[in-house]
Amino acid sequence: MSNKHEKKFIINMFFGLLFTTAGISSIIYACFTKENEHDWIFWAIVPVITINTGLLFMGSSIIHKVKADLIRRQKQKTRTEKGEIS
Repeated sequence: MSNKHEKKFIINMFFGLLFTTAGISSIIYACFTKENEHDWIFWAIVPVITINTGLLFMGSSIIHKVKADLIRRQKQKTRTEKGEIS
């Protein structure tokens, strides 16, 4: 982990997968549980919010991954120009 963007990539990817999995699990729970037939609005809103939050975190993690790769590439380029890497 050379910079903060790589750390944020891992953290945001973890939370993105966690929220997306929770949203899909709530859909599965609502489908296979018969006692929740009357509060379907709640069981429609919960997965939407959790899945969208997960996708938001995963999108943010992709941005941080690209930033980390660009920073690493720039460092390699400056080292090559200075003659540090043969």
